[in-house]
Amino acid sequence: MNYLSVEQIAKSYGELVLFENIAFGINQYQKIGFVAKNGTGKTSLLHIIAGIEPPDSGQVISRKGIIKAFLPQEPDLNPELTIEETIFASDNTTLKIIGTYEKALLHMEDQEAYQKAFDAMEAAQAWDFETQYKQILFKLKLDDLDRKVGLLSGGQKKRLALAVLLLTKPDLVILDEPTNHLDLEMIEWLEEYFKKESLTIFMVTHDRYFLENVCNEIVELEDGQLYNYKGNYAYYLENKEARIANQATETAKAKQLYKKELEWMRRQPKARTTKSKSRIDDFSEIKERAHKRRNDHQIQLEINMERLGGKILEFHNVGKSFGDLQLLHKFEYVFKTGERIGIIGKNGTGKTTFLNIMTGALPPDSGKVIVGDTVKFGYYTQKGITIKEGQKVIDVIKEFGDYIPLKKGRVISAGQLLERFLFDRKKQYDYVEKLSGGERKRLYLCTVFIQNPNFLILDEPTNDLDVVTLNVLENFLLDFPGCLVVVSHDRYFMDKIVDHLFVFKGNAIVEDFPGNYSDFRAYEGDLSNAFAKVDKDLHSSKKDNTQNIAAPDIKKSWKEQQHTGRLSYNEQKEHSKLEREIAQLERDKAQKEALFLNPDITQEQITDASQALQKIIKDIETKEERWFELSAKLEGE
Repeated sequence: MNYLSVEQIAKSYGELVLFENIAFGINQYQKIGFVAKNGTGKTSLLHIIAGIEPPDSGQVISRKGIIKAFLPQEPDLNPELTIEETIFASDNTTLKIIGTYEKALLHMEDQEAYQKAFDAMEAAQAWDFETQYKQILFKLKLDDLDRKVGLLSGGQKKRLALAVLLLTKPDLVILDEPTNHLDLEMIEWLEEYFKKESLTIFMVTHDRYFLENVCNEIVELEDGQLYNYKGNYAYYLENKEARIANQATETAKAKQLYKKELEWMRRQPKARTTKSKSRIDDFSEIKERAHKRRNDHQIQLEINMERLGGKILEFHNVGKSFGDLQLLHKFEYVFKTGERIGIIGKNGTGKTTFLNIMTGALPPDSGKVIVGDTVKFGYYTQKGITIKEGQKVIDVIKEFGDYIPLKKGRVISAGQLLERFLFDRKKQYDYVEKLSGGERKRLYLCTVFIQNPNFLILDEPTNDLDVVTLNVLENFLLDFPGCLVVVSHDRYFMDKIVDHLFVFKGNAIVEDFPGNYSDFRAYEGDLSNAFAKVDKDLHSSKKDNTQNIAAPDIKKSWKEQQHTGRLSYNEQKEHSKLEREIAQLERDKAQKEALFLNPDITQEQITDASQALQKIIKDIETKEERWFELSAKLEGE
């Protein structure tokens, strides 16, 4: 059953054309993820589908009687209303009946009003819905119903907007970055809810695990063309690669034909027959196909950052509180070279406070934070940067630097860095106020990187970034040789980037966990099962007082047992680490080999370089041998 049809719509803002001639349909129970680069009009398209703004041309036809509900990136809620008033102010008739009944319960002395409200609940069969309503509020942790909306945090407002949307009982749900401002627990609950409910969904999200687990179709807008993939995110990635390979083959064929036709065109006399004119028209089309190329900029920067010394960053007995809220207590940690730490935890447990203490933006209440002399922080905050009126994109980044040094004596200019982060030359001279939210975040990342830090701190860097930019950012961070600390709710991003976690559990408890986010979730599952077993054993042991049962060393048993019959946890970690080390050694090898091409190199320099090169080659052989050993074990599973 078709719920909605988008027919040849277009949208522009002045000279900026976002999209044109877009056409697709949304059918019942489809769960569609919409993927496109920042600045191509994703939010505008959602607004048009939701009926908030009209297209410049074309039309959107909705099935008569369907209920649409839209969740924007930043919920537009009345700050003067309470949570409960906001919920009952929705258009859902059943909710209004429940609201009247809840009020009647508070004034039981008015028996007539209570009976009327009770009868309305009966007539609408609202009892089950009331139970579901309370369950949703409980799951979304909206228990203080008298709290004013204006006093809520960004995450609480997002949860309230979600509650209103879900309780509206819509036929078609339209979502713009639904996971923004939500902590991991909320994201996983919402993911499970959307998976099991018979809803029709059209959404934009940067959360690739969310796309993977919720969506059954991906629609991609690229270079003005729509591509449909009838599967989840993994299916989309696989088939997109196949499409790109086919396009490359077609382009290569077109280039060959173009060369042939170009020779024919040059031989033609001025007076041409009708047949010749037809061939000339075909030539124009061939030329366009032959010159078509993909515009996927992959970052391959080898930043020549200042080397980190022996002392990097040390926390000694650090404590921090705000009133009665204690966030850190006697926290101890010494950072080592190449650390890649992810920080996870519920909102309000102190993650951003911890980052501010790291950089000196916030002093600790007790203890000491020691920063090494060679450390140069690059700090990406959630607040972003302040843009001056009338500033152009290139001017913003040049305030922070004109270039960054790369290895092998090369440099990259501000413009080249912007180009690698998907700002083409024309876009670089656009005014910043014309940029989308995601494009501004991308520009902000460039201003951090061009300062050439050796210790990167990123606070929610994935918010508002499109999937294409996330891949670019990940490629950069995988090659980044310095220390890295990341706070993110993007599970896919964390799995790919970090080696271990700081888990902020609240009440000043910070657990140092050896693994990425998926490892942690697997460990938590084993932890629950293990303690359930211990609890069962303890109950059974009451009959035999001589039986001595101790809780297992959960972390140790998890590491040893998690990959039984496969690579152990430590072997998996070693395997990933070897890949990065071998890649770095290969780059060092190429750098040393390039020295021999210098005609001015002295004999002494040749000798030193040769010895260094031999050591690098030996290290590569040793590490590759171990890598092949682990890979063979992995393949033999």
